[in-house]
Amino acid sequence: MPAHARSKTVIEGTNFVDGQWVPAVSGRTFQRCNPADPDDVIGVFPASDAADVSAAVDALEKAAPEWAATAPERRAAILESAAAQLESRAPELIAELIREEGKTTAEATMEVSRTPANLRFYAGEATRTTGTTYPAAGDGLVYTLREPVGIVGAITPWNFPFNIPSRKIGPALAAGNPVLFKPSEVTPLMGQRLVEALLDGGLPPGVLALVQGDGAAGAAVAAESRVAAVTFTGSTQVGRSIHRVVGPQRRVQLEMGGKNPVVVAEDADLDGAAALIIKGAFGLSGQACTGTSRIITVDAVHDALLERVVAKAEALQVGAGDRPGVNMGPLASAAQLDKFLHYVQSGVAEGASLRCGGTVIGDHGFFVRPTVFADALPTMRIVTEEVFGPLVAFQRAGSLDEAVDLANATEFGLSAAIVTGDLATATRFAHRSKTGLVKVNQPTTGMAMNAPFGGYKASSTQTYKEQAGATLMEFYTLEKTVYLTPSV
Repeated sequence: MPAHARSKTVIEGTNFVDGQWVPAVSGRTFQRCNPADPDDVIGVFPASDAADVSAAVDALEKAAPEWAATAPERRAAILESAAAQLESRAPELIAELIREEGKTTAEATMEVSRTPANLRFYAGEATRTTGTTYPAAGDGLVYTLREPVGIVGAITPWNFPFNIPSRKIGPALAAGNPVLFKPSEVTPLMGQRLVEALLDGGLPPGVLALVQGDGAAGAAVAAESRVAAVTFTGSTQVGRSIHRVVGPQRRVQLEMGGKNPVVVAEDADLDGAAALIIKGAFGLSGQACTGTSRIITVDAVHDALLERVVAKAEALQVGAGDRPGVNMGPLASAAQLDKFLHYVQSGVAEGASLRCGGTVIGDHGFFVRPTVFADALPTMRIVTEEVFGPLVAFQRAGSLDEAVDLANATEFGLSAAIVTGDLATATRFAHRSKTGLVKVNQPTTGMAMNAPFGGYKASSTQTYKEQAGATLMEFYTLEKTVYLTPSV
């Protein structure tokens, strides 16, 4: 097993296939560097392709029957033990997460502490996944059984490289499924560390496979017909391509992009509104699917709120995540930096007013200033497209009804928030909002571990909810109806 990283150590990353740490079949590799210091090479990892995916599935097929037959209590105990492994390594994992993804210390600490809690939550699901009995004539019995769906392909993003994979791998293993895990190429080390913790927690080696690589590896996972269910979090564009490939006879769970608004009513506490906007928009450097990207205010409070948000944005300290006092780390990659600058240019070109930010900080690392646009119109790209960076656009509305209409005027429907002191206004907004998540006097980010997660429209398939809720385990299980009569 690869040794754990120490500061500035270059990791020799590997895949994990058939119980062995192995290179890619092709021998090809890729590098991952620190976004705060691109000269700092974190590691060299396998560039997997369809051959690696096929080999991983061959092995998982062999392990599937025994894992499905493993007692639920044993599966639960393994997840509990893996959670303890993660907790025992927390300081090291926090440092590595900061180095690889660019999070601040506070953000990395939050994610590293949340992930073991996730695994413990799903450990409980191993023993709570039950069938149902139904009324039957005479002395017969009609009941349902829940069985593992089969090999689960988990394709995960880089912005929460512990939390999101644990929300997919945890319930899949709890239900008795083997898992093929393809983490983002931006955070391959975090994917490897999660696999190490699960194995050290007692997971049978053949039950979990890790294939590293870029989109080609993810496409191979989705295209592999022996993968019974694919769960994906990432962009809407990639999600749609996965949906086309998976087809009607296999399962797919897609959580995709967002263009999340905060509506600010006339009665809002503007200082409080500005604070939650800053948190939702610039936390994680704006790189969250639920991040705040549009601020829609009624005329009466627009200018005063804009002034407050700009002042708070300009006061944020940007720098390497492990530096004291830093509020916002770098963007995660050169590609993210280019994308962000492209949208800044687009906003200016289309006539929005750049009130602060929009520039690169220094000439080393992917640091940018938090960015606020005003006078944004519904047709502008900074209003219609997902930026996935620290950029918010202010839109002005003549009334609260118009503000809600503007909030809904997007192809996305993940998260939306309103700031108001009036319960009736909040309730109307919750009913009218075309989003899967509605927040009242809270940022658009930050979700409860024990509540369902998912969006509307282009943000989700809505076929299966993720994270929690009464239907959580349905994606990972097949339901069989049994009709039993004592004798003919």
